Amino acid sequence: MKIGILAVQGAFREHEKILQTLGADTVQVRLPNQLDGCDGLVIPGGESTAIGKLMRQYDLMDPIRDMAKSGTPVFGTCAGMIVMANRIQGGEESHLGVMDVEVNRNSFGRQKESFETDLDIPVLGPEPFPAVFIRAPHITSVGPEVSVLCEYEGRVVAVQQDHYLALSFHPELTGDSRIHQHFLSMVEASK
Repeated sequence: MKIGILAVQGAFREHEKILQTLGADTVQVRLPNQLDGCDGLVIPGGESTAIGKLMRQYDLMDPIRDMAKSGTPVFGTCAGMIVMANRIQGGEESHLGVMDVEVNRNSFGRQKESFETDLDIPVLGPEPFPAVFIRAPHITSVGPEVSVLCEYEGRVVAVQQDHYLALSFHPELTGDSRIHQHFLSMVEASK
């Protein structure tokens, strides 16, 4: 299984290490032809406006959107979730717009308000998941096809819609690979 990791900005190397540990072949994606043969795609955390701008600059927006809409699983974390959302509060234009969610950017505060907490995510099993929130967004509304996987203090922070998975937090910054394993299971099921 070959997983592309959008590598224009953000924590792509950390995702790559976890996926390789789980046995996936990975490719860092900076140009459209690097998407060829990918069975899934990870859009990492970072800064959503910068990621969107670089995706447009390197002509990645349409190929990634087409890939996603054709059924290839896509996994976005933090800024990646914002890039996937079809609505962003505050009037910012959506980027890929593939998930039927609305997000509120930086809703957990600035860098200095970053925190770690344990989350109950039933799809991963009974053990709490150690989540790292860094200038994190949250989801303010979900469409009818979207499943809420987890909330934190009344805010939606993890969702799945068919072959799309999106999180407010950074699972790549923990030693727990269960979310990446869940994504790889989604990729396997999509084949």
